[in-house]
Amino acid sequence: MASTTHSAEHGLSKFHRLLLDQVRHEFTASHQYVALATWYDDRHLPQFARIFYRQALEERDHAMMIVRYLIDRDVPVTIPRPDEIQNEFQSPREPVALALSQEQRVTEQFHVLSRVAREENDYTGEQFLLWFLKEQVEEEHKMSTILDVVDRAAGGSLFEVETWLAREMPDETGGDADAPETAGPALTV
Repeated sequence: MASTTHSAEHGLSKFHRLLLDQVRHEFTASHQYVALATWYDDRHLPQFARIFYRQALEERDHAMMIVRYLIDRDVPVTIPRPDEIQNEFQSPREPVALALSQEQRVTEQFHVLSRVAREENDYTGEQFLLWFLKEQVEEEHKMSTILDVVDRAAGGSLFEVETWLAREMPDETGGDADAPETAGPALTV
């Protein structure tokens, strides 16, 4: 059995407390992506909106994967309120830049989680996080690529970017067989 360092305050290991915080981060990311999608949708940019609405569902599923893991580990789960999100942007580039920044922050959060799991000899927890670390490489690459395309669009033509998004980033179906199970049904299958 893995040894863990327990908090006198909550009776939980530091790793489990950080995972509970990550549930909040993932729900916040989901809400933020809805705000980004809505901003583009309101400006009649359906491909941008589609990408970010889809991303919102993925982030929700990530939160629910963590919830499932915590339930399976007999860790009490309280669903937190998401943090504040940004709804106003000055340019079409800003939401994508925010998305990239958000994904970079989430990657760092998963690095911290992995380090703490290892420090606490929680090998099951460390193994659980491997999928998320792989996923974050993909998420950062996706947002970085979209930002590069926005920056390179001839004359700032968002309609060219819309065409590129439709062609190069169609909706993916089938899910990831290696993804952790969600609590309740996954929405991004």
